[in-house]
Amino acid sequence: MSEPTADLPAAPGTGPGAFRGPFRPGERVQLTGPKGRLNTITLKPGASFHTHRGVLAHDELIGRDDGSVLTASNGDEYLALRPLLNDFVMSMPRGAAIVYPKDAAQIVAFADIFPGATVVEAGVGSGALSLWLLRAIGNEGRLLSFERREDFAAVAEGNVTAFMGEAPDNWSITVGDLAKALPATVSPGSVDRVVLDMLAPWECLDAVSDALAPGGLVICYVATVTQLSRVVEAMRASGDYTHPEPFETLIRGWHVEGLAVRPDHRMVGHTGFLVTARRLAPGTVLPQLKRRASKTEFSEEDVELWTPGALGERDVSDKRLRKAAREAQRLAERRRHIPSGEGDSDPDAEAESGGGHIPSATAGGRAPDETGTVE
Repeated sequence: MSEPTADLPAAPGTGPGAFRGPFRPGERVQLTGPKGRLNTITLKPGASFHTHRGVLAHDELIGRDDGSVLTASNGDEYLALRPLLNDFVMSMPRGAAIVYPKDAAQIVAFADIFPGATVVEAGVGSGALSLWLLRAIGNEGRLLSFERREDFAAVAEGNVTAFMGEAPDNWSITVGDLAKALPATVSPGSVDRVVLDMLAPWECLDAVSDALAPGGLVICYVATVTQLSRVVEAMRASGDYTHPEPFETLIRGWHVEGLAVRPDHRMVGHTGFLVTARRLAPGTVLPQLKRRASKTEFSEEDVELWTPGALGERDVSDKRLRKAAREAQRLAERRRHIPSGEGDSDPDAEAESGGGHIPSATAGGRAPDETGTVE
């Protein structure tokens, strides 16, 4: 077994949330068991990872290289890797629903989030999209996040700190309504990109139009076709944007084993729609495209179709939010104590609750059973 090495640099371009070299005390490690189930643990000298079939000592992991295979007491082999960002967001504490990796990747690509950009994000939720945006803008960019609910903002801040080691200096969270808070936060025409993840993004388009620089881009993430229709028509009616471009992304995995090559039986289907449009120069009149007439007026019945109750979404209880916030803050506190360039352990670091592991997501995007049992 290799020995821990001091003064190891962080991986370039990934920030302090990812390291090269051997595993250190206090780091999070993802274990893949014999049946492909994933579990994430926080390394602590003297601790152990327990399953109903065997035990794996943390000391066997500390000092090993990323990508090592270890054997538990019952003979089962486990592959040990540092979690990727998409692994982290699928297993981190949640106060609100997250933007899944497939949609986050499309947002970064189709919104053209570039290093050094000034980006406004509305609807922070649990902080998943914030992590992707922070990576894309780099150290020279600026991310201004807005969230109506203070409890959601607390969960997001804890999750970002847990992954990155600290809350980045170029990131801020403002608790409040975007339509009111944005004009007081940024100067007109000073924002490069705006990402809206909310129930009624059309209510904020006036404030967004004022904040965006000419040629800047707004991208909206909505869940239903009624929301999609309304935000597209609102963009057209405003006269401030190019023709909106709506789309959704579906991911289908493939089974490849010898000559048996076929689509997987399950796929990651609809999660949400994305709509992009660019800010026109002031006073510009966009040439109209010829298209068939369609319904543009919305009745109260139409609006009711996209309310949380109509969608079958359950309200997030205060108890669940408090639990998610506590867990996010615990992860953040452990992460703050990880030395960025040394192998010293954090005496306060603890193994994850529930037998020392947190169930993570599978490759197909599904989380393992809630018991976290490894077979």
